[in-house]
Amino acid sequence: MSERTAYIEKMAAKLKELDAEIRILEAKGESAKADYKQQIQALKAQQEDVRQQLNKIREAGEDAWEELKEGFEKSWKILGDSLKKSLSQFKI
Repeated sequence: MSERTAYIEKMAAKLKELDAEIRILEAKGESAKADYKQQIQALKAQQEDVRQQLNKIREAGEDAWEELKEGFEKSWKILGDSLKKSLSQFKI
């Protein structure tokens, strides 16, 4: 086998290995994309819950709003923590 033929075969084999690695990376990217979308949906649901709680505080009388405030602040913290976790996980 000539040096040229050996080189071509060697590089063709390396190219096949590279192709396999790219496919693995592509699959991981698709999985991450699905995880990203799922987390976005969860964040939007939490955001909507916080929005509804704020609306309840708006509608509550002066006497009742303090009771609602504690639940709102807990939900707000959970939403903020979830957002930070998502940003950190996806390194955004």
